[in-house]
Amino acid sequence: MPFKVIVTRDFDHMSEVAAGLVIGDVRRTLASQSSYVLGLATGNSPTGLYKHLAKAVNAGEIDPSRITSFNLDEYIGLPGENAQQRALHRESYSFFMIQELFGLLTTKFCEVNVPWATLIDQDRLESELNTHPGDWTLEGSDRGKAVVIRTDAGSEYLRWVRKTILDAYAGKIARSGGIDLHVVGVGGRGHVGFHEAGIPFEGKEVLLVKLDDNTVANAVADGHFASRAESPAYAVTMGAELVYRARTVLLLANGRRKADAVADALFMEPDCSVPISYGHALARSGGNMIFVVDRLAAAGFLDRAPELRERGIDIEDLGGAEASVPVADLKFFRDPGSGRLS
Repeated sequence: MPFKVIVTRDFDHMSEVAAGLVIGDVRRTLASQSSYVLGLATGNSPTGLYKHLAKAVNAGEIDPSRITSFNLDEYIGLPGENAQQRALHRESYSFFMIQELFGLLTTKFCEVNVPWATLIDQDRLESELNTHPGDWTLEGSDRGKAVVIRTDAGSEYLRWVRKTILDAYAGKIARSGGIDLHVVGVGGRGHVGFHEAGIPFEGKEVLLVKLDDNTVANAVADGHFASRAESPAYAVTMGAELVYRARTVLLLANGRRKADAVADALFMEPDCSVPISYGHALARSGGNMIFVVDRLAAAGFLDRAPELRERGIDIEDLGGAEASVPVADLKFFRDPGSGRLS
């Protein structure tokens, strides 16, 4: 069954179960393939999974030298005099990944990739956007907008951003053979990465996004940046179209704040108002969609489980279990002949 929801007790249990799925898929795939491509996300949700993954790598359970990773997103406009300083800023997603996963590995991945947003100078970007209004359009029905740069833009700098930063990242993923499994979290409004609610799905592989004012204000209020002037106003992100092109997407959600978005995504048809709802499209196209959520995040759908089963979604409730369930008991295995989970 290509769409599965696993309910766990809490954050730690969610992390353990999700890590078992990732580790099991990596091992099975590398038994028949020479390499593995792993999609990664930032935020609190995957941090426990990453610790389990690092432990497995360091124990020799999987070979990291055959793994290439691609991250979802990165800020534009981080404080710093140059790209290197911006990439190493404490709030950059590159630095986050070093702290939470890459720096924990005694043997490193073959290659890691984070969107090359720190190469973009935010002041120059805004200047070029203001000077060449005909070179781009804003797309999106909510507060976060995609800045879509025309391929024939008159601004050399804007053409460079599109070709070298956005399209090149998507192209590198394609040349790698695509992502085998992508770990994603979920925002409170159902967004994935910086593909905000309301940004169209089609034609959105890698996006330049203008962050909404609330996102910027919250980053300052939460202490991530000293002032609004230091807070990034833009980001580069994989679009939902590219995320849900992975062979498997593993979505993590914990906490009551995520419950409404998770329930909406499960019961609705794919729609850009809730980007994670495109998991249905992945499952229908033969891919594998797995939600691993804690009981708080499952609050919006647990009492409607029969309706989900009628939609072809399998639900496995491990939330009352006294001990975590080994991955072998989750009945969600990769079929070596098809390259898919079954």
